[in-house]
Amino acid sequence: MTATIYTVSTAQHAVRSAPRPVLRNYRGEIDLPAMLAVVLGSKEIDHLERTDTLEEITRNYQHLVNSDPYQDVLLAEVADQVVGYTRVWWEQEDSGLTNYFHINFLLPEWRGNGIRRSLLQAAEHRLRQIAAGHASDGPRFLASFCADTETHLESLLIEVGYEPIRHALNMVRPDLDNIPDWPLPEGLEVRPVQPEHIPAILDAAKEAFRDHWGFSSSAWDQDTEGFKESKEFQPHLWQVAWDGDQVAGQVDNFIHEQENQEYNRKRGYTEGISVGRPWRRRGLAHALIARSFHMLKEMGMTEAALGCDAENLSGAVRVYTDMGFRTVKRYTNYRKPLS
Repeated sequence: MTATIYTVSTAQHAVRSAPRPVLRNYRGEIDLPAMLAVVLGSKEIDHLERTDTLEEITRNYQHLVNSDPYQDVLLAEVADQVVGYTRVWWEQEDSGLTNYFHINFLLPEWRGNGIRRSLLQAAEHRLRQIAAGHASDGPRFLASFCADTETHLESLLIEVGYEPIRHALNMVRPDLDNIPDWPLPEGLEVRPVQPEHIPAILDAAKEAFRDHWGFSSSAWDQDTEGFKESKEFQPHLWQVAWDGDQVAGQVDNFIHEQENQEYNRKRGYTEGISVGRPWRRRGLAHALIARSFHMLKEMGMTEAALGCDAENLSGAVRVYTDMGFRTVKRYTNYRKPLS
């Protein structure tokens, strides 16, 4: 593909002698350190807790789904310094709806001069090119998301016509004291996860999550391969309940050591919480979360955290509130019609 370079016109770029920002295509893994620097350089002003490494972003870019970085990533550059970037991809939900996603990062000192808007417009242009090659027999939307603390990006999305459609929550249990007593439902048992169990466990999670908003079977399958190589993949910490040879429910716990060091805490994550349809409404999720708390406490952790859909139809937020979790941050999904 021929490299594309766009000059960003910025009326607010007042100093005539200052270098003019340009947008250019991704050139390969050589760009990843500069892109990582943009992410890390933005998190404080956006009030985001994240611990990203070059190893992780490199691995992520090796497992992108429906996204070719050489065509689907644009970097904003000023005098050979990368100051921001956007990436696009698409997902078709099992419902038939297709989302054309974009993300947008920009260093704080370069905000307010039109660069982020130019990145967004370029992302939308690329997504429309992609969509032109797809069947149009189902609903199609441009889509993005951000935390409520990312006020600069949030304001821009709303200004250009995106509407909030769904919320996700980050929740924290600030201590691991007074853990509720929730026994496993009769007939179920938790077994240590063995390597040969993992395919059945992941298949059970996929089946359980089919009920969730926005579920995409194809994206799930492709994301799973990357998950197996990620820092979150710690099967020795999972709590998995079995009913004979069937997986009834699970909590896919993990500990992010580097994040704990950066934020001076001892947190364990109780993620991937799912219960199969035949075993719901019996207290299984409560029981597995309680077991997770005990395990994390024995490992020296002092708090637990998770992310969830705020409007989950299975009543997940109520379960997590029962277990002592409290909301600490909200994320919003935005959409506008593709046309």
